[in-house]
Amino acid sequence: MKTTDQLIDDLLNLAFAEDVGDGDHTTLSTIPAEATGRQHLLVKEEGIIAGIEIAKKVFEKFDSSLKITQYINDGAHVKPGDIAFVVEGPVRSLLQTERVMLNIMQRMSGIATMTARYQERLAGLKTKVLDTRKTTPGMRMLEKMAVKIGGGENHRIGLFDMILIKDNHVDFAGGIPQAVNSAKKYLAEKGKDLKIEVEVRNTEEILQALEAGVDRIMLDNFTPERTKEAVELINGRAEVESSGGITLETLRDYGECGVDFISVGALTHSVKGLDMSFKHC
Repeated sequence: MKTTDQLIDDLLNLAFAEDVGDGDHTTLSTIPAEATGRQHLLVKEEGIIAGIEIAKKVFEKFDSSLKITQYINDGAHVKPGDIAFVVEGPVRSLLQTERVMLNIMQRMSGIATMTARYQERLAGLKTKVLDTRKTTPGMRMLEKMAVKIGGGENHRIGLFDMILIKDNHVDFAGGIPQAVNSAKKYLAEKGKDLKIEVEVRNTEEILQALEAGVDRIMLDNFTPERTKEAVELINGRAEVESSGGITLETLRDYGECGVDFISVGALTHSVKGLDMSFKHC
């Protein structure tokens, strides 16, 4: 299995392959090879900045002679007019890395900003905001990194680092007891130590999940009223996660029920990029 660094490197290779191709012919035809210059990353919208460490990888990968002077760190609250960093070096390299870097930073900063907004809504509560697997293909590691920069937490990274038994698994397996027992047997046989979470739809399934000894129970599409009842029933015997159609407006209602986590797909699938530009200075 590939490491996070390897997956990020693969993403950058693909990003340059699809953007630069066999060469940026506009830049190559208008800018002399020996020309050098400076560009800065200008923030144009208030939010949480994320992706600076990845931007460094972008510049280093394309041209290791580029020099970066950094003024702001990932996770900082930024406002229009802030300068995150300055890059100096061959103008051809500056122009050919611009769009790949901006695409990554704008998206990561948008996710971090959205996550911070959600987590702030839960101020004073124990509840943490989680992301989901509803990510942009190829960008999952960066998007989940952005969630953490914004103050949220990652749910499972993929299908390999947690057992999450959802409604379809339950139905195909013949029920929660059968699915959980089978999962535990599988983990023992494979020598794997993974948490087991079960998605439930009603009180009966909550009781079955508790009896089966799961680590976390996901309350799928429960109302706040039903969620409060479920938390009282579970009574600390398993972690509790709320999921399904929860918005910024309804988030605190669920947090006040005492759940440990609230998973929000919108953190990554419906986010607006943070406005910024990379300009000559």
